[in-house]
Amino acid sequence: MQAVLYVCHGSRLAKACEEAIAFVEQCKMSTDFPIQEICFIELADPDIATGIEICVKKGATSIIVIPILLLAAGHVKQDIPEAIQKARQRYPFLQILLDEPFGIHEKMVSIIIERMMESAVSLHERAMILLVARGSSDPDTKSAMKTIAGMLQQKTNASRVDVCFLAAAAPSLEDALQAAKQSSYQTIFVVPYLLFTGVLMKKIEQRLRSLTSSDQQWVLCGYLGYHPFLKELIKEKLQKYSQLTIGV
Repeated sequence: MQAVLYVCHGSRLAKACEEAIAFVEQCKMSTDFPIQEICFIELADPDIATGIEICVKKGATSIIVIPILLLAAGHVKQDIPEAIQKARQRYPFLQILLDEPFGIHEKMVSIIIERMMESAVSLHERAMILLVARGSSDPDTKSAMKTIAGMLQQKTNASRVDVCFLAAAAPSLEDALQAAKQSSYQTIFVVPYLLFTGVLMKKIEQRLRSLTSSDQQWVLCGYLGYHPFLKELIKEKLQKYSQLTIGV
Protein backbone atom coordinates (compact mmCIF):
# COMPACT_ATOMS: atom_id res chain seq x y z
CA MET A 1 0.00 0.00 0.00
CA GLN A 2 1.23 3.46 -0.91
CA ALA A 3 1.89 6.15 1.70
CA VAL A 4 2.96 9.79 1.67
CA LEU A 5 5.00 11.18 4.54
CA TYR A 6 5.17 14.96 4.73
CA VAL A 7 8.33 16.06 6.56
CA CYS A 8 8.13 19.52 8.15
CA HIS A 9 10.89 21.35 10.00
CA GLY A 10 9.34 21.74 13.42
CA SER A 11 9.44 24.61 15.90
CA ARG A 12 9.27 25.32 19.62
CA LEU A 13 6.48 27.75 18.78
CA ALA A 14 3.10 25.99 18.83
CA LYS A 15 1.68 28.33 16.18
CA ALA A 16 4.39 27.31 13.71
CA CYS A 17 3.59 23.61 14.12
CA GLU A 18 -0.13 24.31 13.85
CA GLU A 19 0.47 26.14 10.55
CA ALA A 20 2.41 23.14 9.21
CA ILE A 21 -0.28 20.66 10.25
CA ALA A 22 -3.03 22.79 8.69
CA PHE A 23 -1.07 22.99 5.42
CA VAL A 24 -0.52 19.24 5.29
CA GLU A 25 -4.21 18.63 5.93
CA GLN A 26 -4.97 20.76 2.86
CA CYS A 27 -2.41 18.82 0.81
CA LYS A 28 -4.02 15.53 1.85
CA MET A 29 -7.30 16.61 0.28
CA SER A 30 -5.58 17.19 -3.08
CA THR A 31 -4.51 13.57 -3.57
CA ASP A 32 -6.00 10.13 -3.07
CA PHE A 33 -3.05 8.20 -1.65
CA PRO A 34 -4.51 5.83 0.98
CA ILE A 35 -2.00 6.65 3.75
CA GLN A 36 -0.84 10.20 4.44
CA GLU A 37 1.06 11.24 7.57
CA ILE A 38 3.03 14.21 8.89
CA CYS A 39 6.28 14.25 10.87
CA PHE A 40 8.92 16.76 11.94
CA ILE A 41 12.71 16.90 11.65
CA GLU A 42 13.18 18.47 15.08
CA LEU A 43 11.51 20.35 17.92
CA ALA A 44 8.14 18.62 17.46
CA ASP A 45 6.55 15.17 17.38
CA PRO A 46 6.30 12.76 15.71
CA ASP A 47 9.86 12.56 14.39
CA ILE A 48 10.72 10.99 11.02
CA ALA A 49 11.32 7.49 12.42
CA THR A 50 7.95 7.54 14.16
CA GLY A 51 6.25 8.91 11.06
CA ILE A 52 7.59 6.02 8.99
CA GLU A 53 6.57 3.56 11.72
CA ILE A 54 3.00 4.92 11.69
CA CYS A 55 2.83 4.47 7.92
CA VAL A 56 4.08 0.87 8.18
CA LYS A 57 1.57 0.05 10.93
CA LYS A 58 -1.19 1.32 8.64
CA GLY A 59 -0.03 -1.12 5.95
CA ALA A 60 2.43 0.90 3.87
CA THR A 61 4.80 -1.04 1.63
CA SER A 62 6.02 2.09 -0.15
CA ILE A 63 6.45 5.63 1.16
CA ILE A 64 6.93 8.87 -0.76
CA VAL A 65 8.76 11.31 1.51
CA ILE A 66 7.90 14.94 0.71
CA PRO A 67 10.11 17.55 2.47
CA ILE A 68 8.06 20.65 3.28
CA LEU A 69 11.24 22.70 3.14
CA LEU A 70 12.40 25.63 1.05
CA LEU A 71 15.90 24.58 -0.01
CA ALA A 72 18.19 21.56 -0.11
CA ALA A 73 20.56 22.04 2.80
CA GLY A 74 21.64 19.85 5.72
CA HIS A 75 18.18 18.56 6.59
CA VAL A 76 17.49 17.35 3.05
CA LYS A 77 20.99 16.09 2.33
CA GLN A 78 21.79 14.51 5.70
CA ASP A 79 19.08 14.32 8.37
CA ILE A 80 16.23 12.98 6.26
CA PRO A 81 18.38 10.47 4.27
CA GLU A 82 19.92 9.17 7.53
CA ALA A 83 16.46 8.58 9.00
CA ILE A 84 15.38 6.85 5.79
CA GLN A 85 18.45 4.62 5.79
CA LYS A 86 17.71 3.48 9.34
CA ALA A 87 14.10 2.77 8.33
CA ARG A 88 15.26 0.66 5.39
CA GLN A 89 17.35 -1.44 7.75
CA ARG A 90 14.40 -1.86 10.09
CA TYR A 91 11.89 -2.57 7.31
CA PRO A 92 13.74 -4.35 4.44
CA PHE A 93 10.50 -4.78 2.49
CA LEU A 94 9.77 -1.05 2.48
CA GLN A 95 10.33 1.09 -0.61
CA ILE A 96 11.09 4.71 0.30
CA LEU A 97 11.27 7.48 -2.31
CA LEU A 98 12.64 10.86 -1.25
CA ASP A 99 11.51 13.93 -3.19
CA GLU A 100 13.11 17.38 -3.38
CA PRO A 101 12.25 20.52 -1.37
CA PHE A 102 10.49 23.42 -3.09
CA GLY A 103 13.82 24.80 -4.33
CA ILE A 104 14.13 27.32 -7.15
CA HIS A 105 10.76 27.86 -8.76
CA GLU A 106 8.81 30.69 -10.38
CA LYS A 107 5.99 30.16 -7.89
CA MET A 108 8.38 30.96 -5.01
CA VAL A 109 9.19 34.29 -6.64
CA SER A 110 5.47 34.96 -7.12
CA ILE A 111 4.90 34.43 -3.39
CA ILE A 112 7.62 36.97 -2.56
CA ILE A 113 5.99 39.54 -4.85
CA GLU A 114 2.59 38.90 -3.28
CA ARG A 115 4.00 39.43 0.21
CA MET A 116 5.52 42.73 -0.94
CA MET A 117 2.23 43.84 -2.49
CA GLU A 118 0.44 43.17 0.81
CA SER A 119 2.45 46.02 2.35
CA ALA A 120 0.64 48.51 0.08
CA VAL A 121 3.98 50.28 -0.53
CA SER A 122 4.96 50.68 -4.16
CA LEU A 123 8.24 49.39 -5.54
CA HIS A 124 9.82 52.47 -7.11
CA GLU A 125 13.23 53.21 -8.58
CA ARG A 126 14.63 54.31 -5.21
CA ALA A 127 13.53 51.10 -3.51
CA MET A 128 15.49 47.90 -2.93
CA ILE A 129 14.60 44.42 -1.74
CA LEU A 130 16.39 42.45 0.97
CA LEU A 131 15.65 38.72 1.11
CA VAL A 132 16.37 37.26 4.55
CA ALA A 133 16.97 33.51 4.46
CA ARG A 134 17.52 31.05 7.28
CA GLY A 135 21.06 30.24 6.20
CA SER A 136 23.22 27.14 5.99
CA SER A 137 26.86 26.16 5.69
CA ASP A 138 25.90 24.31 2.51
CA PRO A 139 27.07 26.43 -0.47
CA ASP A 140 24.05 25.31 -2.51
CA THR A 141 21.81 27.36 -0.21
CA LYS A 142 23.66 30.56 -0.98
CA SER A 143 23.71 29.76 -4.69
CA ALA A 144 19.98 29.02 -4.74
CA MET A 145 19.11 32.25 -2.94
CA LYS A 146 21.27 34.21 -5.41
CA THR A 147 19.34 32.64 -8.27
CA ILE A 148 15.99 33.42 -6.64
CA ALA A 149 17.11 37.01 -6.08
CA GLY A 150 18.01 37.29 -9.77
CA MET A 151 14.61 35.92 -10.81
CA LEU A 152 12.90 38.36 -8.45
CA GLN A 153 14.85 41.32 -9.82
CA GLN A 154 14.01 40.34 -13.38
CA LYS A 155 10.31 39.90 -12.61
CA THR A 156 9.93 43.16 -10.64
CA ASN A 157 12.54 45.34 -12.38
CA ALA A 158 13.75 46.25 -8.89
CA SER A 159 16.82 48.48 -8.80
CA ARG A 160 18.55 46.14 -6.38
CA VAL A 161 17.87 42.79 -4.68
CA ASP A 162 20.18 41.65 -1.89
CA VAL A 163 20.26 38.42 0.08
CA CYS A 164 21.34 37.90 3.68
CA PHE A 165 21.25 35.05 6.16
CA LEU A 166 20.22 34.61 9.78
CA ALA A 167 22.88 31.99 10.49
CA ALA A 168 25.80 30.00 9.09
CA ALA A 169 26.32 32.11 5.96
CA ALA A 170 27.33 35.62 4.95
CA PRO A 171 26.31 38.36 4.69
CA SER A 172 24.52 38.36 8.03
CA LEU A 173 21.26 40.19 8.67
CA GLU A 174 23.13 42.82 10.65
CA ASP A 175 25.65 43.48 7.86
CA ALA A 176 22.95 43.61 5.19
CA LEU A 177 20.83 46.05 7.18
CA GLN A 178 23.84 48.29 7.74
CA ALA A 179 24.66 48.25 4.03
CA ALA A 180 21.05 49.15 3.18
CA LYS A 181 21.02 51.89 5.79
CA GLN A 182 24.16 53.43 4.32
CA SER A 183 22.83 53.19 0.77
CA SER A 184 20.93 55.86 -1.15
CA TYR A 185 17.76 53.77 -1.34
CA GLN A 186 14.72 55.49 0.13
CA THR A 187 12.61 52.36 0.70
CA ILE A 188 13.89 48.95 1.78
CA PHE A 189 11.57 45.96 1.49
CA VAL A 190 12.69 43.30 3.98
CA VAL A 191 11.25 39.93 2.96
CA PRO A 192 11.73 36.96 5.35
CA TYR A 193 12.32 33.92 3.14
CA LEU A 194 10.83 31.67 5.79
CA LEU A 195 8.00 29.16 5.72
CA PHE A 196 6.67 29.82 9.20
CA THR A 197 6.73 32.20 12.10
CA GLY A 198 9.04 31.51 15.02
CA VAL A 199 12.23 32.64 16.73
CA LEU A 200 13.87 33.74 13.47
CA MET A 201 10.92 35.88 12.44
CA LYS A 202 10.91 37.49 15.88
CA LYS A 203 14.62 38.23 15.46
CA ILE A 204 13.99 40.10 12.21
CA GLU A 205 11.11 42.07 13.74
CA GLN A 206 13.20 43.04 16.76
CA ARG A 207 16.16 44.15 14.66
CA LEU A 208 14.04 46.33 12.39
CA ARG A 209 12.39 48.03 15.37
CA SER A 210 15.81 49.18 16.48
CA LEU A 211 16.53 50.94 13.20
CA THR A 212 15.96 54.67 13.22
CA SER A 213 16.30 56.71 10.06
CA SER A 214 14.53 59.90 9.10
CA ASP A 215 15.06 59.54 5.37
CA GLN A 216 14.44 55.82 4.80
CA GLN A 217 11.30 53.70 4.87
CA TRP A 218 11.71 50.16 6.16
CA VAL A 219 8.96 47.78 5.04
CA LEU A 220 8.86 44.41 6.78
CA CYS A 221 6.85 42.02 4.61
CA GLY A 222 5.17 38.85 5.80
CA TYR A 223 7.06 35.55 5.76
CA LEU A 224 6.24 33.22 2.86
CA GLY A 225 3.92 31.03 4.88
CA TYR A 226 2.10 27.98 3.55
CA HIS A 227 0.84 29.75 0.46
CA PRO A 228 -1.67 28.06 -1.91
CA PHE A 229 1.10 27.98 -4.56
CA LEU A 230 3.00 25.56 -2.31
CA LYS A 231 -0.01 23.27 -2.20
CA GLU A 232 0.01 23.33 -6.01
CA LEU A 233 3.68 22.35 -6.03
CA ILE A 234 3.01 19.45 -3.66
CA LYS A 235 0.14 18.30 -5.86
CA GLU A 236 2.44 18.37 -8.90
CA LYS A 237 5.06 16.36 -7.02
CA LEU A 238 2.57 13.66 -6.05
CA GLN A 239 1.02 13.46 -9.51
CA LYS A 240 4.34 12.38 -10.98
CA TYR A 241 4.35 9.39 -8.60
CA SER A 242 0.76 8.33 -9.34
CA GLN A 243 1.68 6.15 -12.33
CA LEU A 244 4.91 4.93 -10.76
CA THR A 245 3.18 3.67 -7.62
CA ILE A 246 0.12 1.99 -9.19
CA GLY A 247 -0.11 -1.56 -7.92
CA VAL A 248 2.34 -1.06 -5.06
